[in-house]
Amino acid sequence: MDAHHLISLKPNPNIPDFRPGDTVRVDFRILEGTRERIQAFNGVVIRRRGGGPATTFTVRNVTRGYGVERIFPLFSPQIDSVVITRFGKVRRARLYYQRNRFGRAARIKEGRPRGVNSVVAVKELIEEQVTEISASRADEIEMVTNKVEAPTEEAQTVVEAEALTEEAQTVEAEAPTEKKEDPQP
Repeated sequence: MDAHHLISLKPNPNIPDFRPGDTVRVDFRILEGTRERIQAFNGVVIRRRGGGPATTFTVRNVTRGYGVERIFPLFSPQIDSVVITRFGKVRRARLYYQRNRFGRAARIKEGRPRGVNSVVAVKELIEEQVTEISASRADEIEMVTNKVEAPTEEAQTVVEAEALTEEAQTVEAEAPTEKKEDPQP
């Protein structure tokens, strides 16, 4: 009899369904003496292995030219959360070939969200973007109409100001000029 049949697994609600190729941020707890802190590890999931309580996943991160891989137990209480930052589109379950690649050769094509909840989330995102676009279009239309009206009002004030200055110049030209005589000593 295997021990995993005796243990009831409670999936962590902060860990979504992810696959190899996805870029994730794993927040895990670290105990330092009596203090506990949460540290993040960002990288690409290169494998997911096992079943039941022994399920693990490996995350690879390349920093300053050095590749670092960490293996995390999926059902560990030390894992605080896993956040998918980018969905990857790969055709393999084990991405060990990434170890020999760097730069552009190590890129993974971007995939789209998976699952029923993901489809709903994508629809909501599209609706959100459409409303934002329509709202921004309404703002643009309002700005354009304001710009069309504003120059005409400004043009009227400029014309009125020019007319006033011309009028003032003609009044000055028509007014008799008085000659000031220098006082003689």
